[in-house]
Amino acid sequence: MHTNQTLPPQTTLALQTLHCKQISSLLSHETFIKHQCINTLKTLNSHIVTCLAVHNNVLYAASTNIISVFDLSNHTHIDSFNDNSTSGSVKSIAFNSTNIFTAHQDSKIRVWQIRLTHHHLVSTLPTLKDRLYRSLLPKNYVYVRRHKKRLWIEHCDTVSGLVMNKGLMYSVSWDKSFKIWNTSDYYCLESVNKAHEDAVNAIAVSDNGVVYTASADGCIRVWERNDSVKRHTLVSTLEKHKSTINALALNGDGSVLFSGGSDRLIMVWEKKMMIKNGVKNNMGFVEALWGHTGAVLCLINVQDCLFASGSSDRTVRIWQCKEHGYQCLVVMEGHEKPVKSLVAVSAEVSNGVVSVCSGSLDGEIKIWDISGSRVNNICPQI
Repeated sequence: MHTNQTLPPQTTLALQTLHCKQISSLLSHETFIKHQCINTLKTLNSHIVTCLAVHNNVLYAASTNIISVFDLSNHTHIDSFNDNSTSGSVKSIAFNSTNIFTAHQDSKIRVWQIRLTHHHLVSTLPTLKDRLYRSLLPKNYVYVRRHKKRLWIEHCDTVSGLVMNKGLMYSVSWDKSFKIWNTSDYYCLESVNKAHEDAVNAIAVSDNGVVYTASADGCIRVWERNDSVKRHTLVSTLEKHKSTINALALNGDGSVLFSGGSDRLIMVWEKKMMIKNGVKNNMGFVEALWGHTGAVLCLINVQDCLFASGSSDRTVRIWQCKEHGYQCLVVMEGHEKPVKSLVAVSAEVSNGVVSVCSGSLDGEIKIWDISGSRVNNICPQI
């Protein structure tokens, strides 16, 4: 287990701040890493950026209830869309091959289609058809508060995250639940109504269907589909954070999980098949990464052995797996308020350059290019 993420003594850090055209370099005895903010984008209303998403080289940026769309090939604004029936913030955006799904503060999930260059609302989840069908049976109602019932297919608080996996969509909410939806007919297939003791803030799903949920209760819970009962059951609980967990990210093959919390720490968990108290636990704690001076609000996997973190300290950090654990390669500064969301423009490295977009509560989206020989290094075994 490693708890020291600080740069090696022989490494020196030179930071040059030129507002948007900021270029910073990290110089060591064997590598040269630099990053540059190549552009700053603003949404039409210039309000806080609540979440970012990328699909087919198009950037989607949510600012309160309006989603702005940018072509990343030339950084031009091409569309904006919203549902006038709600003023609540957009918290998460996900995609399948035909539709765009958005999670909202009003406890709804909205489905959009692209027609020509414009986005059109086609459905709201749960659908009216699904609600009418389920409402016929009393067993489909669950208590959400004392003396108050709702259909189990409905979220009753902010939908905080969406993830797609093999034709299914997973949603988490501040109502402490997570739900699974069929993206072809928009039906809700399953709900775990009390997944946590407090609001669920983040979700990650591996390719083999293992679900990770993170909560304000300070825990990460691991869920797997139990075919004998035809629903997801709790496999294990990961406890290391001392406060609210805000973000989760999996590496490319799902063998490493990253979690970021309000305790300013990033925890690294690695798949280790072991038995604890008679229960299979498939993630073991590896190390805690220090560096951020504020809450860690967002995490993304950039490529194998490379991930990024954003924080209320207004910085973005790039981390890479080295021989003795993960180390911070660069600290990217330029935002004036907390960094709320990150996306990797492409999972692949092109000509030694990796691109990352950061969205902040200052209303700006910065596009960063990161280059250097260490970005292309093969991940060592730890």
